[in-house]
Amino acid sequence: MTDVSYMARAISLAKKPVFSPHPNPRVGCVIVKDNTIVGEGFHEYAGGPHAEINALTQAGNKAIKSTVYVTLEPCSHFGRTPPCADALIKAQVSHVVIAMQDPNPNVAGRGIKKLKAAGITVAAGVLETQAKNLNKGFIKRMLSGTPWVRSKIAMSLDGRTSMSSAESKWITGPHARQDVQLLRAKTHAILSGSGTVIADNPHFTVRDIDAPEKCRRQPIRVIVDSLGRVDKNANVCSEEGQTIFVVLNASGKSGEHIVLSEQAGKVCLKQLLKELANRQINEVLVEAGPGLNGALLSQGLIDELIVYMSTDVMGDGANGMFHLPELQFMKDKISFNCEDVRKIGKDIRMQLTPVLRQAKEP
Repeated sequence: MTDVSYMARAISLAKKPVFSPHPNPRVGCVIVKDNTIVGEGFHEYAGGPHAEINALTQAGNKAIKSTVYVTLEPCSHFGRTPPCADALIKAQVSHVVIAMQDPNPNVAGRGIKKLKAAGITVAAGVLETQAKNLNKGFIKRMLSGTPWVRSKIAMSLDGRTSMSSAESKWITGPHARQDVQLLRAKTHAILSGSGTVIADNPHFTVRDIDAPEKCRRQPIRVIVDSLGRVDKNANVCSEEGQTIFVVLNASGKSGEHIVLSEQAGKVCLKQLLKELANRQINEVLVEAGPGLNGALLSQGLIDELIVYMSTDVMGDGANGMFHLPELQFMKDKISFNCEDVRKIGKDIRMQLTPVLRQAKEP
């Protein structure tokens, strides 16, 4: 096998956890000696052993004079666990192949420098693009100070997301809804608006996903509720885990609040995303109506769309995906690249990314 083959195995290991180890990145590691894999591991949950430690534990003394393949530069600092670079040095490995450097400007390159100082040879850049795709949110937070924003929308064949009565259950089938549970498990926070909470009374929790108890976690629920309209008895207020309300003014209601500045009479969404990044949130899953989705899209704040399209028609009176009254001419249209299309049960799932994300003031 080649370096590419072993790194591909490390990347496949990094993808294994159903629940993401937020705020940490997904990482996989493979240890090879005499053309044989002697140890492998991945970062399973936040606060648990890193990928390199799990692989070294499996390899034992076979790690001596081995080659290590890891999808991200080994950490060189003390966090909730000791530095992985130190563990590799102690294990007496000979060579380390890294897919990508740590994007954190404060630590990038230090792990590599520490390994080289100990006499370990290091190569970097093997399957770098694939490694970056593992951790879009972590990378974006480190480089730009904002999380990766992924909006999930279920729509009909004619692009409608709810009836004029606000009824929206169920546009798509059970297979698509189960796929949404996997999306929720992989994200750190769900962002929605007060209108969606009042109309649908959603739970915004991960359900029916099989995973070890130590790995399970509910996403943080972030509700934009500028006017304080959400009732304290709403499902989002009573579920396990954390719910944060985003408001314009301090509220006497129970629960945690983020008070943000006003922009055109509404919560400043750019400021909100920076606040979430400050709380070490890497990925945000938007589950909202056309108002919040339209505001995020018009301001260039959506990084990715996951659209589930049913084969039903809901008619002219139903609501669309985005509220974008400012789009009047073809030159104003917002274009997307289609990254992936697949059939999920009776529905179609599309993964889309904006062709150009240029922020526009509302």
